[in-house]
Amino acid sequence: MQINLTGHHVEVTPALRDYVVSKLERLERHFDHVTQVHVVLMVEKLRHQIEANLNLNGVQIFAKEESESMYAAIDALADKLDRQIMRHKEKSTDHRRR
Repeated sequence: MQINLTGHHVEVTPALRDYVVSKLERLERHFDHVTQVHVVLMVEKLRHQIEANLNLNGVQIFAKEESESMYAAIDALADKLDRQIMRHKEKSTDHRRR
């Protein structure tokens, strides 16, 4: 899995990069076919936003989260992406059985 991390009005520190990578590596436990992830970290006044675009085999999954803390936004985004990947996996397995 290739992770591209970009900061918009925020400096991406090594600690922040490691935290994002550790949270997004959890996604591979449910679905092995995650090929590329593009993450954008943004700060506007007191709002910390993060958005991610995942490329699976032929499918793109997008999620966006906003919080008062960047680490809380990263946690919420990882949970949201986890739910979306599980839903995608269930759809693909249900489709094959029918």
